[in-house]
Amino acid sequence: MREAQCRNMSVRIIVTGGTFDKEYDALRGELTFRDTHLPEILERVRCTVPIEIEINQLIDSLEMRESNRRAVLEACQAAPEKRIIVTHGTDTMAETARLLGEAGLPKTIVLTGAMVPYAFSGSDAVFNLGCAITASGVLASGVYITMNGRVFRWDAVRKDTEHGIFVEAE
Repeated sequence: MREAQCRNMSVRIIVTGGTFDKEYDALRGELTFRDTHLPEILERVRCTVPIEIEINQLIDSLEMRESNRRAVLEACQAAPEKRIIVTHGTDTMAETARLLGEAGLPKTIVLTGAMVPYAFSGSDAVFNLGCAITASGVLASGVYITMNGRVFRWDAVRKDTEHGIFVEAE
């Protein structure tokens, strides 16, 4: 019975890149990807939720195309877990959420990201990830975005680029 309970509690985090995992490359003078910071973050915050990390891709969300979004959908479909978090760049997060939401999977899928890379002082990555882990455990099946301490349904959210936050869609 204990093993079944653990499976129900477990979360799969599907990594797609975005600002969350960017680092500064001093040689090239730009933000780049090397790997995900998730193992370090989860250890640092002493997370006790069973988590599987799956690197799907490491790209800026402005470079994300339909094929990239489909790869995320396929990963969500293939995941044995019923609770999924997708780390994603904020610029096109709502578009990926829409594709996942329209698929109607019987899972709780929460997308999150960061406005400031985890590797930088003042990053919101840890806060947003913590919110996503908690949200994935208490929300009903469906697709959501959690950013800035708020949870939004996939079909009622947009990024306010003027203020750098997510808000209810009009």
